[in-house]
Amino acid sequence: MHPETRAALQKVSTATLCTALFKRGLRNQFIQDVRPLNPGLPNMVGEAFTLRYIPAREDRNGIAVFQDREHPQRQAVEQCPAGAVLVIDSRKDARAASAGGILVARLMQRGAAGVVTDGGLRDSPEIARYAMPAYHSRPSAPTNLTLHEAIEINGAIGCGDVAVFPGDVVVGDGEGVVVIPAHLADEVAAEASEMTVFEDFVQEQVMAGRSILGLYPPTDEASRDDFAAWRKARGR
Repeated sequence: MHPETRAALQKVSTATLCTALFKRGLRNQFIQDVRPLNPGLPNMVGEAFTLRYIPAREDRNGIAVFQDREHPQRQAVEQCPAGAVLVIDSRKDARAASAGGILVARLMQRGAAGVVTDGGLRDSPEIARYAMPAYHSRPSAPTNLTLHEAIEINGAIGCGDVAVFPGDVVVGDGEGVVVIPAHLADEVAAEASEMTVFEDFVQEQVMAGRSILGLYPPTDEASRDDFAAWRKARGR
């Protein structure tokens, strides 16, 4: 990801990004039923590194599997690049955890940009205090082995009904997480930045009592002129 794109995405909302993607015909890029554990943090921005779970089978998922240094869950944590987001396909099943506080701490210490699962995270009160963004469906104390078998690293997955391919750009804010196809990231980031400037102008005008008619969207020349003057005055 270009540094300019990363910087732009750190300043725009997932709502604005969803609109920019909608304009390109992409209607299903917002991960469903996933929310932040630590919503006060800055935007999460990074390229997707994925982990896929399948349903656990009892003869394959005893506690001893964690002794295997090649266990896919452990390897995902150790291989996720700095600046990337670990995105976990847990089949929208939060009855058992996708990961816990120790593994999330390891991701944070290795420089990951964040972690997202459409299942649950255990040790969630601790994770909520971490300085790295984390998103899940709800807290879940049982170990992942109860219901999940980690089966594949860095392949295509589904997370919260969204297709996620390795290298897609993942952005999270206090509202949730959106996935931007990698080949669109630069143009979407640039457009969303422009949209954000205009939305800031509109918000200020509405809070001052102005009607949205003709303003949002700007269908009259006076609104466009007002925006140009506002933008010039603020150096944006």
